[in-house]
Amino acid sequence: MPTDELIVSDTSPLLNLALIEQLPLLESQFSRITVPEQVWDELAAGEGVLDGLKELRDTEFLHVVEVPRSNLFTEIRHELDRGESAAICYAIEHGADLILLDEKDGRQVARRHDLTMTGVVGILLRGAKDGQIELADELDSLREAGFWISDDLYSEVLSRAENL
Repeated sequence: MPTDELIVSDTSPLLNLALIEQLPLLESQFSRITVPEQVWDELAAGEGVLDGLKELRDTEFLHVVEVPRSNLFTEIRHELDRGESAAICYAIEHGADLILLDEKDGRQVARRHDLTMTGVVGILLRGAKDGQIELADELDSLREAGFWISDDLYSEVLSRAENL
């Protein structure tokens, strides 16, 4: 159920949900998602999946914001790409309730700053819990789209879904 929390997203969760045609999960779970311009630029550079994301931006569900190059941004940028750096920086500076991140390095930086996070797999898990999707099918679709999920994580996520 959507809430009024501040949710900030990096590129990967949005892109991967678009690739497997599961963007509606975002709207069912959140009231709005804040996306730094740097993340939007990365999404716009992709091919074929931008239409659904543009629709979400046009309805203001995806709220694109400017993230200036602060000292914090510069510090984080030494470890991460522009989009991840901007998303984490914005989340820290604005007290985000949740950040959507998939990449290991980004998650490590987010943990150092005590950010609460989830990624595309967590969003799918929530969708399965709510009965919106068949989890194994969507995990398979993610893999087919090029998202790497280890066999151990795949099994663990399916097991967690069964226990919900």
